[in-house]
Amino acid sequence: MEAKPPLYPVAGAAGPQVDEDGLGVPDGPEAPLDELVGAYPDYNEEEEERRYYRRKRLGVLKNVLAASAGGALTYGVYLGLLQMQLILHYDETYREVKYGNMGLPDIDSKMLMGINVTPIAALLYTPVLIRFFGTKWMMFLAVGIYALFVSTNYWERYYTLVPSAVALGMAIVPLWASIGNYITRMAQKYYEYSHYKEEEQGLQKRPPRGSHAPYLMVFQAIFYSFFHLSFACAQLPMIYFLNHYLYDLNHTLHNVHSCGTNSQGILSGFNKTVLRTLPQSRNLIVVESVLMAVAFLAMLLVLCLCGAAYRPTEEIDLRSVGWGNIFQLPFKHVRDFRLRHLVPFFIYSGFEVLFACTGLALGYGVCSVGLERLAYLLLAYSLGASSASLLGLLGLWLPRSVPLVAGAGLHLLLTLGLFFWAPVPRVLQHSWILYAAATLWGVGSALNKTGLSTLLGILYEDKERQDFIFTIYHWWQAMAIFAMYLGSSLPMKAKLAVLLVTLVAAAASYLRMEQQLRRGVVPRQPRIPRPQHKVRGYRYLEEDNSDESDAEGDRGAARGAGVEAEAQPAGPRPGPEPAGPCRRPCPYEQALGGDGPEEQ
Repeated sequence: MEAKPPLYPVAGAAGPQVDEDGLGVPDGPEAPLDELVGAYPDYNEEEEERRYYRRKRLGVLKNVLAASAGGALTYGVYLGLLQMQLILHYDETYREVKYGNMGLPDIDSKMLMGINVTPIAALLYTPVLIRFFGTKWMMFLAVGIYALFVSTNYWERYYTLVPSAVALGMAIVPLWASIGNYITRMAQKYYEYSHYKEEEQGLQKRPPRGSHAPYLMVFQAIFYSFFHLSFACAQLPMIYFLNHYLYDLNHTLHNVHSCGTNSQGILSGFNKTVLRTLPQSRNLIVVESVLMAVAFLAMLLVLCLCGAAYRPTEEIDLRSVGWGNIFQLPFKHVRDFRLRHLVPFFIYSGFEVLFACTGLALGYGVCSVGLERLAYLLLAYSLGASSASLLGLLGLWLPRSVPLVAGAGLHLLLTLGLFFWAPVPRVLQHSWILYAAATLWGVGSALNKTGLSTLLGILYEDKERQDFIFTIYHWWQAMAIFAMYLGSSLPMKAKLAVLLVTLVAAAASYLRMEQQLRRGVVPRQPRIPRPQHKVRGYRYLEEDNSDESDAEGDRGAARGAGVEAEAQPAGPRPGPEPAGPCRRPCPYEQALGGDGPEEQ
């Protein structure tokens, strides 16, 4: 019986197994070692590296676009639903027929109070939430809370609307702080992927100051161009659904006698019935289902298309600073004179966005040209703001103060003009002035928002993490919105006077800050402690503290050099060894020459 040939060739055995490929090179066990384990002959390392980092840069752009689209869809759904809900609940016939004596106006007032009051405590928990969940997952959680608010409108009751409004108020500041930090981080990563050769050659440990500023301006302009389109998206339910049920201005404005600067409160004398016919419940469910689907789409955009802002080792670094220090650091950042000088601008940023939606749109627009044109006024504001967000790119060629001061100057002129203008109710000849004012106000808002976010990212670029800074910014903005909400019953002249005083103070304070920076005044920044790694089963390999600034890194290096200089030579120490837990170092630590993790 013939012996069967072996299943696998024996290494080094000569015989008929040796073959040659088409190039005449042996292909069997006698083949040269370089041909078996060597590099691919057509492999170009530089080209592959270039392609790799190009994919990385495209991934960063994908993250920015996904975050921008997700934020725009989220706020478009939220503002559109809230606007339609308040108009329907305002109508007296709608409330009596559908809800009877349930007290819907009282529920609406408590819901708005919950949205505006809850952010007061946001300064206490926002940095802790961002550090605990991470930047991307905090964004996803906040967008999910907005979707929860939309879902409660299927069953409008006190125990559904008010708790969801309180939860939404809690998510406002964390959402905006995480978005601001995320966009800034993407600009830093784009710079790293664009200048990877310098990092590989070891030319710099940290990027030079101002290196990522051009990318930050571009990304902030992209984000706010998308975000301001949310005001336009919010008007689609009004244009395609609710406007078909509204009375014209001769009915709704029958008892309105003064508008604009002569008005007091919000739509004094407005008719209690604004709906000609009541919309069917089935149609309302269809509209709310579409809004709910868009809210889920926003959640999927953030979940699936937004990549992580930090590597897992960096996230461990962030949490190892200590939860008590994370809680205190937003308050310690107030010592920085730059933030103190920017606080008036933070407050004005909240004032102006709410005035655009209530004072300008209602006190000047609806009061004179009717409720059916509210959607078109806000559409003009949205398109003007979205297109003007690209003007933030002027900072690439002009001084960084130009966009911010230009937006403040435009709002100053508009506020002075509105202070002396009282449109006549039920007269449409001046409607073009309203659309022009709404568009120009949107231009000023875009320059304000884009300029502030870019400025914070540039001023605090050495920290690498801006979650504390953006928390302070949006907390003050939320406080300003709450104050404007409380003063909604004031006369229009009082509101305009508050806007005017705050704007002048904000511009003067900002210019004072720039003057001090030009003189070389060093800001006082809080020292963020180094991470304290206490996990036994995990060896931390990152040496950089992603929270420390350049000054802190230099001080740490100097201290390390001093300690090494004073260290005693290695060798057996006299006396007994200190007692304590010990373990055998793992092979990787032995290869590095270490003795295992330090016990803190």
